[in-house]
Amino acid sequence: MNDTRKKWDRIYQGTEGPPAHPCRVLVENEHLLPTGGTSLDLACGLGGSALFLADREFESHAWDVSQVAIDRLTARATKLGLSLHGAVRDIVMEPPGESVFDVIVVSHFLDRGIVPALIAALRPGGLIFYQTFTRHRVLGGGPQNDDFRLADNELLRLFAGLRLLIYREEGIQGDTAKGLRDEAMIVAQQRTAS
Repeated sequence: MNDTRKKWDRIYQGTEGPPAHPCRVLVENEHLLPTGGTSLDLACGLGGSALFLADREFESHAWDVSQVAIDRLTARATKLGLSLHGAVRDIVMEPPGESVFDVIVVSHFLDRGIVPALIAALRPGGLIFYQTFTRHRVLGGGPQNDDFRLADNELLRLFAGLRLLIYREEGIQGDTAKGLRDEAMIVAQQRTAS
């Protein structure tokens, strides 16, 4: 884990310019958000999604393995006057607890082993906004190792126990110069007790 932490610290130490933007799945589907609650931007990097949620008055939490990323994110939140709880956390070794979050956002991170913990971490009616790379490489970018890229329809299988609200994966269908390429996104909801 130390090697992973050092790698990401180097990457974020060298990142110039404004902080990351909120992920596309969250921005495009903002209308599905509850009016408030507790949110988590998991593997947040510079935390564009965490800032977006804090600005909408969520109790916003942001976790990443990189101390540099978390330091930059919390400094940015302070500058913007936003309340945000940033933490350096190895999410594989220390996943979230059960029924803790109303909203979880994951963007450009894939560890299939933590998906059951993410599902369990959603409160009844809670939402997950998940977006990451697929194995179709139309535009390039993303990890070279297919272990860190989704197979066709894999997000549907990973979150099959949740209520599907939005799913988008266009692969190589049609005009590949348009649309969502190289990625898949899902918005799904934790079921409520009936």
